[in-house]
Amino acid sequence: MTLKHTHLIWDFNGTILQDIDLAIRCTNIMLAARNLPTFASLESYREVFDFPIDEYYRRLGFDFEKEDYDTVLAPEWVAMYMEGESSCPLMDGVAEAVSFVRATDTSQIILSATEQDMLTAQLERLGICGEFDEIIGLDNIHARSKKARALEWKERNPDARPLFVGDTLHDAAVAAAVGADCVLYCGGHQSRSRLASAGYPVISDIREIIQYL
Repeated sequence: MTLKHTHLIWDFNGTILQDIDLAIRCTNIMLAARNLPTFASLESYREVFDFPIDEYYRRLGFDFEKEDYDTVLAPEWVAMYMEGESSCPLMDGVAEAVSFVRATDTSQIILSATEQDMLTAQLERLGICGEFDEIIGLDNIHARSKKARALEWKERNPDARPLFVGDTLHDAAVAAAVGADCVLYCGGHQSRSRLASAGYPVISDIREIIQYL
């Protein structure tokens, strides 16, 4: 069977890892501590969450004149997140999808805005680290963009025909930057309506990615 794509490039948070509830909890704790409005529901969070994270924080009301994002806010959030991260499971359907793709000999890569060592440790905890040919994270915890890392990968793999799968408009933008196809998953950090605005297919079950290989 000849497939359209040579590589499946996975996002991690909200696509492979079901960490949405934890992300909302950590963010709400930080907001409440500063007397800022908190998220009342999953739906309200999905309508607001965005990249880069520092700009998203600014829109939530954090005052960067009082608290620096890089040295105060990002470390505070990451510390809380890592305390609860061990309770976050694989997204439903991921194990089956990864197994199916592996059987097609399609190369599988993770490209994430998570810091590299943190990302590897999370994948090892989940027991799927060995399923991926390459694991690409950032060299910091600030989660601004993974576009540069995607462009570096494409430069190393000029003949690749990648398919990206992720749960945010940032994933769509990164895919577009490297001229790749993209499928967006609406069970993660952003709503279906927002994802649909990117013009790529939107799936509600991660196993549906198989149809786009």
